[in-house]
Amino acid sequence: MAGYRITIVDDHPLFRGALNQALSASMDADFQEAGSLDELNEQLGVKKDVDLVLLDLNMPGVQGLSGLMFLRAQHPEVPVVVCSANEDPVTIRRCIEFGASGYIPKSQPIEHIREAVAKVLGGEVWTPPDVDLSGSMDEETSDMLGRLSTLTPQQVRVLMMLGEGLLNKQIAYKLSVSEATIKAHVSAILQKLGVDSRTQAVIAVNKIDTRDWQNVSG
Repeated sequence: MAGYRITIVDDHPLFRGALNQALSASMDADFQEAGSLDELNEQLGVKKDVDLVLLDLNMPGVQGLSGLMFLRAQHPEVPVVVCSANEDPVTIRRCIEFGASGYIPKSQPIEHIREAVAKVLGGEVWTPPDVDLSGSMDEETSDMLGRLSTLTPQQVRVLMMLGEGLLNKQIAYKLSVSEATIKAHVSAILQKLGVDSRTQAVIAVNKIDTRDWQNVSG
């Protein structure tokens, strides 16, 4: 397995380093690390030929599926495997439905993690064999997932920041655009999600997540 470029995204340097070391021992690949979604986005802006991103779900500024949503919207050509401490089957299934190429619980033995990475690089989708992913979503959740998939990358970023409780002027400053631009994005988000207010938009997205993400370490 040679010539691959893999980026590990996790806000815990020790975990990034350990995973890097474990994977590099079994494959000939160029590994990059990023401690945040912003850092990853900067790297992808410079080097677009990344073959795989291993993404932690819960990092500063990223809650629930928002990081995965952003990556799939901004870089749809880059396969993403979620690597998380969350082992909830519903969360795993929703990540796959949102376009993840795999889901690796951090509790998996290193042999399984290596196998998962190899299979995804080979074009397959990997999920834990002992997790039951059967079952279907309710109609409301399915409808919201479809609506979320219509958001542009910038609209996803704005929605993520709305979830953090930021004001329009704060979002505008962070994204280096005008406040009027943010207002336009918020209006478009509300229209696409079929809601009437910023609060309703955040509540709608939070319904997609099945747990209190603030209490999930990774």
